[in-house]
Amino acid sequence: MKKIVVLSVLILSLFSLLSFTSVEAKTVKVKGYYKPSTMKYVAPSYRTSPNKTKLDNYSTKGNYNPYSGKKGYASPYKYKYKW
Repeated sequence: MKKIVVLSVLILSLFSLLSFTSVEAKTVKVKGYYKPSTMKYVAPSYRTSPNKTKLDNYSTKGNYNPYSGKKGYASPYKYKYKW
């Protein structure tokens, strides 16, 4: 009986720990829009919510887009500006 109680406490603590840690980035839905310069419609899509890091973007190497299933391709360490 004691083993069952200890095991159930361990399982409950594991589930509570997993519920507080988020592995996946939060997403934002982007509405579709018409782009007059190209005269084309851009379809609605999803992207990661804006923040100060590039490590959790869908297009970053090591990540994947759960909506399209595509793997990330961009290096998070490339400089935006040339020195």
